[in-house]
Amino acid sequence: MNDRITRREFVRTSAAALSVSALSTPAVARRRGGDTLRVGLIGCGGRGTGAANQALKADDGVVIYALADMFPDRLERCRKGLAKHPAADRVQVPASRCYVGFDAYRQLIDADVDVVLLATPPHFRPAHLDAAVRAGKHVFCEKPMAVDAPGARSIYRSAAEAQRRGLSLVSGFCWRYSMPERATYEKIHAGAIGDIRAMHVTYHTGPIGTQPRRPEWTDMEWQLRNWHHFTWISGDHIVEQACHSIDKINWAMNGVMPVRATAMGGRGVRQGPESGNSYDHFAVIYEYDDGARCFVTCRQQPKCSNDNSDYIFGADGRCFVNGWAPRHEIEGAQPWRYPSDGPRPNMYQVEHDELFASIRNGTPINDGEWMTNSTMMALLGRMAAYTGKTITWDEAMNSTEDLTPSRYDMGEIPVPPIAKPGTTPFT
Repeated sequence: MNDRITRREFVRTSAAALSVSALSTPAVARRRGGDTLRVGLIGCGGRGTGAANQALKADDGVVIYALADMFPDRLERCRKGLAKHPAADRVQVPASRCYVGFDAYRQLIDADVDVVLLATPPHFRPAHLDAAVRAGKHVFCEKPMAVDAPGARSIYRSAAEAQRRGLSLVSGFCWRYSMPERATYEKIHAGAIGDIRAMHVTYHTGPIGTQPRRPEWTDMEWQLRNWHHFTWISGDHIVEQACHSIDKINWAMNGVMPVRATAMGGRGVRQGPESGNSYDHFAVIYEYDDGARCFVTCRQQPKCSNDNSDYIFGADGRCFVNGWAPRHEIEGAQPWRYPSDGPRPNMYQVEHDELFASIRNGTPINDGEWMTNSTMMALLGRMAAYTGKTITWDEAMNSTEDLTPSRYDMGEIPVPPIAKPGTTPFT
């Protein structure tokens, strides 16, 4: 994929990559004694530790073989937690395969693993995925996939390369692996509510906790330990958290991308240095070629009403989805409700069940295109909110804004300013 690309060119490029990759022979996991699959985890926080536990449960031949993280205390906490797993005999991570620091991911990928779980803060995802795919590893890639457009373009390229090599690439957009959601969106795509005219998704929650600065922490360590609150590391909460809801817009619209977005957002209640430079609320309008409009509202504010719902309005009916409730129903010409006794396996577990089954069967899964499109939609919304401008999909795709710090070390790094709509430029 070229660095500069239009919406139509992207569609053509993706189609060409898929048709070429279809001719490739799928990679089959290397067979070891007892059909062992060696798994390496990069990012040993709560989500990464959870992913490693789910990998152990997904396949009896999985061995957790190596761990990598920015900080030794977090890595050790993960290793101790995994040692309590019912399959602790398959947690085989000696100190020699524990890697710490900015280059830890490279050491882990070189450690003869078959599968890599990517669960670091999202800023690092493009480099980690690129290295894993180039090394021929199957990947579970947590969401979101990037914090800026250059990073997203890198993910598109890595996804196409994974497809070419026949590698499995499963995303952490967990609702795509939820059985009630799958059944609901299958109904929508089959025409149960007719053509979609509008959709409103919400992600209204309380704030994510902060880490007060310790005297021994440098600027870099302090920001990394408060990564949710710094845009260069997290993408801000519209990208890091509400991307789940934005992905459901992408899902409902069957992969058709919006042509432009207008947004607003700000910082009404966040305060203190630990809050970094992130906003605490966003509202985005996505416009489509056919006149449809989709809306996302999200906030992280305390003592407010919470909601995580999807309202989908079609020409022949409407659909309501709330995975937290849970409630999945359609009203209109073809009324339907997901049955109360319908299957509801843990969607986080299903991600790994399907990943490892695809590796064993030699039938790779590649979520690359849609997972990156959903990330780009979230980035488009943030760009529009930060600048106060209406921004087209093509402009966002070609954005040159690069949030990478000037250097990677545990030294001094300035806190970026809080974006001001009407003043912050689009680049």
